[in-house]
Amino acid sequence: MELKDKTILITGSTDGVGRVVAQRLGASGARVLVHGRDATRGKAVIAEIEAAGGKAEFLAADLASLAEVRRLAEAVRARTSRLDVLINNAGVGTAGDKRQTSADGHELRFAVNYLAGFLLTSELLPLLRASAPARIVNVASAGQQAINFDDVMLTHGYSGVRAYCQSKLAQILFTIDLSEQLKGSGVTVNALHPASYMNTTMVRQAGVKPWSSVETGADAILNLATAQKLEGRSGLYFDGLRESRADAQAYDARARQQLRSLSLDLVGLASPKSKEEPS
Repeated sequence: MELKDKTILITGSTDGVGRVVAQRLGASGARVLVHGRDATRGKAVIAEIEAAGGKAEFLAADLASLAEVRRLAEAVRARTSRLDVLINNAGVGTAGDKRQTSADGHELRFAVNYLAGFLLTSELLPLLRASAPARIVNVASAGQQAINFDDVMLTHGYSGVRAYCQSKLAQILFTIDLSEQLKGSGVTVNALHPASYMNTTMVRQAGVKPWSSVETGADAILNLATAQKLEGRSGLYFDGLRESRADAQAYDARARQQLRSLSLDLVGLASPKSKEEPS
């Protein structure tokens, strides 16, 4: 993909693999919308991109709040008339076995890793459609746990690992479901596991010794975001640079419909036909 003058939003891009992706995209001529919670770190990333001759803007939002997700979408719409690539990268890792909830009362990892991206994508779909050909990349994980629809919020048998893996599989179900809805639109959506145990804050907080680099993970994310060979291909799951298969639940149409209905309800999109959001 020719990146000059393309506009790309990357959530969670003030640290870790998201930061490397933002830097590389900026260096390639794209206009980068950098997202994070910390303005100081955000300004540092912007300065790095601009020092290398790139263009970037920082947008602050805490994705543990659906109201802030909506404000982020509004900020994007206010700053650009097109969006060529959306990379849903922000997330909470596996560290900690004490169950936490978001500002809206949802289990934290499900809220940040999955629901925030679901809502942000829903809000930005009209912009992506208008910019077609456009791409959506969902940064998931090889760590996947089938969703228990009787206890999605994990009020029983909670663990940080279980919560993380369930939220990451939810991203993949959403990817496949959305790809079917976007057929013929010129907008593609794919998911990936970028690399195992990258040298990120998230991995270190989990007490794991990193054994992959953020550069390796960035290569995999940029492959889905920009590779010419993936033009028009959608609904795929990649393990690094290799097309792969996710957990079996991702290919269960009934489970995907169940997740879609639940998600629309949780984010307050009660009338799915009223907007161009996943329905």
